[in-house]
Amino acid sequence: MKMIKTITASAMLLFGAASFAQSETIVGVAAGNDNFSTLVAAVKAADLVGTLSSDGPFTVFAPTNDAFSALPAGTVDGLLKPEGKDALTGILTYHVVSGKYEAAAVIEAINGNNGAFPVTTVQGGEITLSLKDGKVMLEDEKGNMSTVIMADVAASNGVIHAIDAVVMPE
Repeated sequence: MKMIKTITASAMLLFGAASFAQSETIVGVAAGNDNFSTLVAAVKAADLVGTLSSDGPFTVFAPTNDAFSALPAGTVDGLLKPEGKDALTGILTYHVVSGKYEAAAVIEAINGNNGAFPVTTVQGGEITLSLKDGKVMLEDEKGNMSTVIMADVAASNGVIHAIDAVVMPE
């Protein structure tokens, strides 16, 4: 229980207490936070606002601005151009899972599956969830790793888990 309280307190610092009202959709919660301005711009460029504002529920592993900044120079700018829309859509939907999976359920699934729990994304690819030093890790299809740095940010149509790296489909 102490861990949940710590996550919630940290989430309030990152997202602001108003985000926890659950009246905003995933897009609304992300748009209301400066740490996700790149993600929101990408969602708009890929025409996914309507999808991620729909009933869901969805679980979004949301890269922060710092995660996007860590990509090779020019990657984000290229993806935001009209000719990058298909690739951008694939990358963004690779960060989304159908259903609402809060941290406790994710950790239970990892522990119940010998320490590694593969999930199918909306894009159709697979991300493998695991634990390292008490933190939820994501491994993409290319073997790259990302860490959940903030869990259980509530939205009216699902939940957001902030991650520190962009994961990529095959």
